[in-house]
Amino acid sequence: MNGAVSSLKPRHKRVPNGKPIRVVSPSPADHNEEAMYSSSKSKKIGLNGGGKAFFMTWRLHDAVHVAKHHWIPCLFAMGVLFFMGVEYTLRMVPSSSPPFDIGFVTTRSLHLLLASKPKLNTLLAGLNTVFVAMQTTYILWAWLVEGRPRPTIAAVFMFTCRGILGYSTQLPLPQGFLGSGADFPVGNVSFFLFFSGHVAGSVIASLDMRRMQRWEMAWTFDALNVLQSVRLLGTRGHYTIDLAVGVGAGFLFDSLAGKYEESKRSTSTKEALFP
Repeated sequence: MNGAVSSLKPRHKRVPNGKPIRVVSPSPADHNEEAMYSSSKSKKIGLNGGGKAFFMTWRLHDAVHVAKHHWIPCLFAMGVLFFMGVEYTLRMVPSSSPPFDIGFVTTRSLHLLLASKPKLNTLLAGLNTVFVAMQTTYILWAWLVEGRPRPTIAAVFMFTCRGILGYSTQLPLPQGFLGSGADFPVGNVSFFLFFSGHVAGSVIASLDMRRMQRWEMAWTFDALNVLQSVRLLGTRGHYTIDLAVGVGAGFLFDSLAGKYEESKRSTSTKEALFP
């Protein structure tokens, strides 16, 4: 009897009529549910600790910590303030004048050199076309030979969107443009200025090389991409903004291609695009 009563003690409780009733203690899941409700409730009202707004809890040591450990966002925050001052006090370029481009200013001596030496300009244009062929070959090789379609998907995404943007806003050809029949697209044909497919394609190839840990190839492509950008500025083949957006486009469309690949890849079946 004592053994039976003792066995009831941890989980049972007696009432005046002598019949035991079972006492059910809250489970860990109940505690978690309550904690989640409390957390969601506090987030809903947007308060932090005792009903204070988040910024009211800041102290000097918090500011020091942010400046020390998050200096990159702090630097960009200072950049926002600086360029707000520049933007609101800048004399805008008149519609009758050519666009101001700091890349053209920086590469003025290279532009004069290439203008005075057409053969050198043609040679560099031919080498740049070889680099574009290298990009194209690598991107197609990754899919057709190695069975990795991500760079190819990124490239078709990028060039299609480039065509839409390039046609939507057709920038004027820069003054002093030094064309060459050896440049890509070969034959002095028309092309979209915004944005640079040369640069974006190189970035897409370089990112894939890094994923495959082909570090030497990636650094080589990056170095050639820098030289390509300097040449494009020197020949007035692109504005600086075309090149900068080209870099960003390479990262953007590589990321979008990766998300597309993840959403479409099937582990149970194989197809031509995702072997």
